[in-house]
Amino acid sequence: MIAGVVGLVFLGAFALLPLYWVAIEAPWISLAIAFVAIPVIDAIVGAPRAGVERRAPPPFVRWIPRAQLVFQTILLVEAARLAKSLPLADLAVFALAVGTVTGGLGITIAHELGHRASRLDRLIAKALLVSVCYGHFYVEHVRGHHVRVGTPDDAATAPRGMSVYRFFGRSLYGSFLHAWRLEAMRLQRRGQSSWHPSNWVLTGSVLSFVMLVIGGFLAGPKAVLLLALQSVWAVLLLETINYIEHYGLQRRAVKGRYEPVRLEHSWNANFIVSNWILFNLQLHSDHHAHMERPFEELESAPSAPQLPAGYGTMVLLAWLPPAWFAVMNPRLPASG
Repeated sequence: MIAGVVGLVFLGAFALLPLYWVAIEAPWISLAIAFVAIPVIDAIVGAPRAGVERRAPPPFVRWIPRAQLVFQTILLVEAARLAKSLPLADLAVFALAVGTVTGGLGITIAHELGHRASRLDRLIAKALLVSVCYGHFYVEHVRGHHVRVGTPDDAATAPRGMSVYRFFGRSLYGSFLHAWRLEAMRLQRRGQSSWHPSNWVLTGSVLSFVMLVIGGFLAGPKAVLLLALQSVWAVLLLETINYIEHYGLQRRAVKGRYEPVRLEHSWNANFIVSNWILFNLQLHSDHHAHMERPFEELESAPSAPQLPAGYGTMVLLAWLPPAWFAVMNPRLPASG
């Protein structure tokens, strides 16, 4: 119970800290924490010690991610309210700070909850994705990416030698288009038009637009700019992580079909601090091999390809393609 309360307090503090930093005219501190402090602490603490028995998490832990919707709503409402008083330069930095939360935590949690069977969890996942103008991810991730991962058909799997900047265009366009096709096929089987309101790609996009309109109506054009910028930044963080998670890893075609998804088709990163912050997202090999497992039950996969650092460091490395290729290409399997 204590661990659950600590986790909930941490989640709230991390999600709302950008409001404090901007209040003391230092919105950049959120970025320094995410991309400097956490990677440094991650490197110092390192991976769990081998042979240490893992304790079963308390049941309360499964409830913690749901609180992000409350925290994220407070963050965005207050950020929109504050936007009109900020100079454009400060607003831009503040938007990046907010987007680091809505992308780093919000989309990570939407990813976790979108895998659950509970209607409440899936509704929260959709709401979190609407708040970053990326509702179609709810459709594409489970029904598209998990099926096609590690194949040339998957827009979210970057082949060897592709830079993250080329990947952005491939994944942004390809993922949206495939999500629309998935929804259109689902509705066609029900005898409905692809433009039916139950097409979540359509409805999620409309709801994001409505969010921007309401923000502008209540708080002015600077609020719209902030909400749009934080969405762009959150999505770029997500797509950078998509790039990292499967870069250069391919499933083999056997007799006209691709082999089953295994541990070796995703990169694993077993670092205590960043996995605790990111709800074990970095244990991605186990997630893809056993997509039904909740975050608290995911395990490290020593036999999977291993990242040299946690996502905070790897995101910065990915944004420098020559350095990325120098570090990652030698780590690829011979067949990768």
